[in-house]
Amino acid sequence: MSGMLVRNLLAVSLLTAGAFPSVAAADDGPRETPLVRAVQQSRKSVVNIHTEKTAAEDRDSRFFATRPRKVTGMGTGIVVDERGYIVTNFHVIQEVDLITVTLDDGSAFDATVISFDRRQDLAIIRVESKQPLTVMPMGTSSDLMLAETVYAVGNAFGYEHTVTSGIVSALHRDVEVDEVQSYENLIQTDASINPGNSGGPLLNLNGEVIGINVAIRSGAQRIGFAIPIDDARRTIARLLSVEKLNGLSHGLQTVDVKSHTERKLVVESVHAGSAAEECGISAGDIICNVRGIAVADGTDLERALLDQPKGQMVEVRLQRDGKEHVRQFTIGAGKNTAPQTASTSVEVMRAAESTRTVALPAMSVSQTKSPEDPALIRTWEILGIRLQPLSSAEQQELTQKAYPGARGPVKYNGGMKVVEIRSESVASTLLQEGDILLGLDGFETVSTSNLGFILGEARITSTSRMKCQYFRQGTNPLEGTLNLARP
Repeated sequence: MSGMLVRNLLAVSLLTAGAFPSVAAADDGPRETPLVRAVQQSRKSVVNIHTEKTAAEDRDSRFFATRPRKVTGMGTGIVVDERGYIVTNFHVIQEVDLITVTLDDGSAFDATVISFDRRQDLAIIRVESKQPLTVMPMGTSSDLMLAETVYAVGNAFGYEHTVTSGIVSALHRDVEVDEVQSYENLIQTDASINPGNSGGPLLNLNGEVIGINVAIRSGAQRIGFAIPIDDARRTIARLLSVEKLNGLSHGLQTVDVKSHTERKLVVESVHAGSAAEECGISAGDIICNVRGIAVADGTDLERALLDQPKGQMVEVRLQRDGKEHVRQFTIGAGKNTAPQTASTSVEVMRAAESTRTVALPAMSVSQTKSPEDPALIRTWEILGIRLQPLSSAEQQELTQKAYPGARGPVKYNGGMKVVEIRSESVASTLLQEGDILLGLDGFETVSTSNLGFILGEARITSTSRMKCQYFRQGTNPLEGTLNLARP
């Protein structure tokens, strides 16, 4: 090969190499799109949820008894308060024994259920973290545009923090899942939503949540649905209600006002003699900040007051007639009778000592023992059983012993005795006279106040089946299912 040819080849090689810039010299500007920036902003506020429950193992052979087996599930959640409060779908945590939450940095925590709304399919869970969690930036669903770019982050098929993108395909979709669960006013998106995405965020290009992913169309491709965040935040406010969780009412009736240009919380009315009235808040005021937390809606108000000690004074900043005012609000002051709203469907989980059921507020002795108690009448009408309180001996015999459970020994706080069963009733296929009713639908049945709560109208109309735990003499506690749709 001649020297001239070698020099020409070398020149070509050098020019070719120079045509591709080195990695170090690359400009990432065009690559860092609005979507990339939005994902980076929001991912720390998305958590991955893994659940576990015990179910009977199905066997084809009739010669072997069924044995319990572990069933795992997955979902996603959104941090709504830095103290560890997380929102997810109710169906993600329904009837599970164990909830594990994993953060973006890989740290994992056991979570407890705080409250839930079956009909709206939303729940609040909480983790105990030594470090404050990052709260997800909240957007509004009031100004969504068809074909607007959105993206989802979630635990898709267990692949944590999976990001998918798409557009808003349609608005105001009503979707019926089955005879029990239906949704109204959903956002439809073609961003891929998979099993495990439930409870996770649908976000805009500002990195703000505009929906909570809830369902997919079985058999279809890229047809997913999300609860609009404005609807979800009204439910979350009820789930974080300081009156329901702490027993301390603020006395405010408020309304969220959200649009493309503003997000604000307006006071509709103030309950007479309440803490809000005592501190000088009036109807028409716009609440801007409570305890240093910026307030854009009712959820922000509730979480700002949640878990604060009774008697503590917090600063409230509000607007009135275009001017800023500062008020000192005393937690738990005034009459503890906040105005009631349509929040009867919210169920509060309070762990009973040494049990896995839920302790509900006790009623007075006269209410508990009254033979005409409305809760006992409703129990007869719906389930077809008459109940009476346990005797002292029966109570002692039941509560002094620990019984085998799926996750270790279980102790019960008590129950109510079945003294009569109506023939062909809901309970007639499962219970017998003399049984002790321990719990319904995951809640303990120690008093008539428990029964009144469990068999409340909102709960009964939202479910057709109910788990039933009971004790029969000579056996360990048993569990079965009551079909409320039974004629």
